[in-house]
Amino acid sequence: MSLLTIGTVAFDAIETPFGKTGKILGGAGTFIGLSASKLVDKVNIVSVVGEDFPIEYIKIMEDHGIDTKGLQVKRGGKTFFWSGRYDMDMNNRETLDTKLNVLENFDPIVPDEYQNCDYLMLGSLLPTTQKKVIERLWKRPKLIVLDTMNFWMDLMMPVLKETLTMVDVLCINDSEARQLSQEYSLVKAAKVIMAMGPKYLIIKKGEHGALLFHANDVFFAPALPLEDVFDPTGAGDTFAGGFIGYLAATDDISFSNMKRALIHGSALASFAVEKFGTERMVDLTDEEFEERLQQFVELVQFDIKVENAY
Repeated sequence: MSLLTIGTVAFDAIETPFGKTGKILGGAGTFIGLSASKLVDKVNIVSVVGEDFPIEYIKIMEDHGIDTKGLQVKRGGKTFFWSGRYDMDMNNRETLDTKLNVLENFDPIVPDEYQNCDYLMLGSLLPTTQKKVIERLWKRPKLIVLDTMNFWMDLMMPVLKETLTMVDVLCINDSEARQLSQEYSLVKAAKVIMAMGPKYLIIKKGEHGALLFHANDVFFAPALPLEDVFDPTGAGDTFAGGFIGYLAATDDISFSNMKRALIHGSALASFAVEKFGTERMVDLTDEEFEERLQQFVELVQFDIKVENAY
């Protein structure tokens, strides 16, 4: 089934207690695409970069099954850039610099070849841009997943809420869920948010796993305990790419299959944090992925006889 993702292709510069980088390949669309490509043969992407974006980065994407026909290259423009610093608590980060550059006037043009997509992943962008993409598709995809962040809630809450009425799945972290719902309890927050439009809600909790909500059903996927965590940048986008990539590969959007998709997304995200930027995802082998999936199975699998529990 065809998969289309809309998201940033960017430069990142990262500092953690374990080192720092110069400008490296990053962006939500990049992480989503690299992750989903482990599960589907081709990922179509719509994004924008400047003339300063290296050809070798485009080749990396294409070599990993990302179709770049929808990647606009603006002559004379500069690519979106984000720089951030993490302390020992990798859940907290400080933004050092953000330059929207060509992203500021990004007009998402969906090529004809991408139009009949079955699955649409909207990475974190201006809600107006996300809404525009949905409206420009010739037909509604089987499943639309949207990611967003506190920044857009602060600046564009009304249009974000309008866009939420158009999607099937919302993927956000716990602090974003609380801000969007004005509820501290994530169970209460989920009910408020799903009433806004999405039938399904994923709440990411970083190193503490992720929750999937649908109606009165809840599923929890743990995060794998890791010895080495170098850079959490892009982990959430990698998770989202694995989630929708699995659904597209299996062409099954039942709640039970979404549970499996959540585990696949968590497994892929566990690789993304092991090196800076996209480096680990670029080098990831199928054998490593399969072994990591088995680790997740062993992490959550157990036998219990409920009738003898008391």
